[in-house]
Amino acid sequence: MKKKRLRFIVYCSIIFAIFLVTFLSCAPDIIKIHNTKKEINELKEKYNKLLSEEDKLSEDVVKLQDSEYAAKYAREKYLYTKDGELIIDLSKNEEE
Repeated sequence: MKKKRLRFIVYCSIIFAIFLVTFLSCAPDIIKIHNTKKEINELKEKYNKLLSEEDKLSEDVVKLQDSEYAAKYAREKYLYTKDGELIIDLSKNEEE
């Protein structure tokens, strides 16, 4: 009876050792797969942000092809004026 129990323990130990060696040999691959999946998700997020930025820029290109919009944009963004216009920048007054 003791020999059977001892034999069972030895077999279980051998099976466990084989399992442990197999798992440890695969661990670096598992870690690499996990890191790659994480990088893929980060790149997908970055890609989606770039797509939305591209859409916005495409809309801006279409808008800027309209001369009236381009003139209005230049006046607002770069403080250009029409003849006789006066620009009062209120954002500087808010800082004081």
